[in-house]
Amino acid sequence: MPGKSRAPCEASVISSRGYRDFAGRRWLIVMLRAGHLAGVVGFGAALLGATGLPEAALALLLVFSGLAMAALDAWSNPDWLKELAGLSLLVKFLLLGWFGVQEEARPALFWVILVFSVLFAHAPASFRHRQLP
Repeated sequence: MPGKSRAPCEASVISSRGYRDFAGRRWLIVMLRAGHLAGVVGFGAALLGATGLPEAALALLLVFSGLAMAALDAWSNPDWLKELAGLSLLVKFLLLGWFGVQEEARPALFWVILVFSVLFAHAPASFRHRQLP
């Protein structure tokens, strides 16, 4: 942020709220998101009939980048899986499992997973980080 100075980040820093961070984490997340979105778009295009796309490579990009982002979130915030953001990922895994076994449902599930993911990714932090009792 303009005007806001940050102390030099050590290899790993734990904030007063228990969040962990490291230098370059933000850019790593940005790159993983870009790869994830490229995988989503490419995989969705292949699912909807585009030909000549390397579906296996796109699926690997999608899965690897998604798991890497989830691992970073879980590492950065030890309570993440207790929050709606982390729990939503478990729901997404269930939907992806269904996607994997029921081929005829894949086009509809693609859109359900996409919309579900966007809603949780862009919901206000006060909602995403709410913990269930």
